[in-house]
Amino acid sequence: MTNVLVTGGAGYIGSHCCKELRGSGFNPITFDNLVYGYEENVRWGDFYRGDLGNPQDLHDCFTRYRIDAVIHFAAYAYVGESVVDPLKYYQNNVGNTIRLLQAALSKEVRSVIFSSSCATYGIPEATPIDEAHPLNPINPYGRTKQMIEQILADCDSAYGLRYASLRYFNAAGADPQGEVGENHNPETHLIPLILDVAAGKSKEIRIFGDDYPTADGTCIRDYIHVTDLARAHILALERLLDGAPSDFYNLGQGRGFSVTEVIDQVSAVTGRDIASVRVDRRPGDPPVLVASNTKSKECLNWQPEYTNLEDIVRTAWNWHQTL
Repeated sequence: MTNVLVTGGAGYIGSHCCKELRGSGFNPITFDNLVYGYEENVRWGDFYRGDLGNPQDLHDCFTRYRIDAVIHFAAYAYVGESVVDPLKYYQNNVGNTIRLLQAALSKEVRSVIFSSSCATYGIPEATPIDEAHPLNPINPYGRTKQMIEQILADCDSAYGLRYASLRYFNAAGADPQGEVGENHNPETHLIPLILDVAAGKSKEIRIFGDDYPTADGTCIRDYIHVTDLARAHILALERLLDGAPSDFYNLGQGRGFSVTEVIDQVSAVTGRDIASVRVDRRPGDPPVLVASNTKSKECLNWQPEYTNLEDIVRTAWNWHQTL
């Protein structure tokens, strides 16, 4: 069985990916320090509690398990925090990735799937955004993702390390079987924040700006179900293991929904009124972020299954009620 090291495998997307890996015949080994992940999310494969910042942890893990490939999720991912404390992000996201790659290369591991982000594109020049769009991140978080992509490209040229960089748009939803779901602390994602209002945990949802050049004045984002994201990782991994060259892919549904549309959909699914309040725009928020996913469909043979916003929200709500 192919052993896949999953850094950050106790987190939101990582845990869903571990479930998909096991269901696809792989053996996931979660490597996580549990700063943001949860040990109860590690249900499909072994768990190594370690820190990417500690070379000894990496050495011990790679020595204990015969690792065939790496899926790298572990990172700090709060945009606002990255602006306030950029060195924290460069040290953790970039520095720790270098240590991970050094450990992998020392054990002859040459296949890496990297969890990247549409934040590498910055403010879009046109939508939908395809992979040929210029990379111009506008915050330290996005710059760390771009830097890591460049490091991977250099490692490919120098050491023959092949990679797939997957640029996510807005991950959403939860495992349809309800075994794992989204539970960030602090929570910043729109759908669970609205669900908190529906569940009576919050008074209202803040809408950051209602004067954008969109149909209802609120921002439009591309919401991709987390299970569809996880499946794309399996397809990218299988492609790499079959000898495909390094590449990068957008992972989005290819369709956008406004903040107002998401609020209305949550209200419809939960049957509850959602109070909202309009506040000022957040600096750097583009009006529209929608992916072109043509390359992922053609090269990875990937097809999002959850294309209906109602289905995405419903899986999230089913999980949210268990928290």
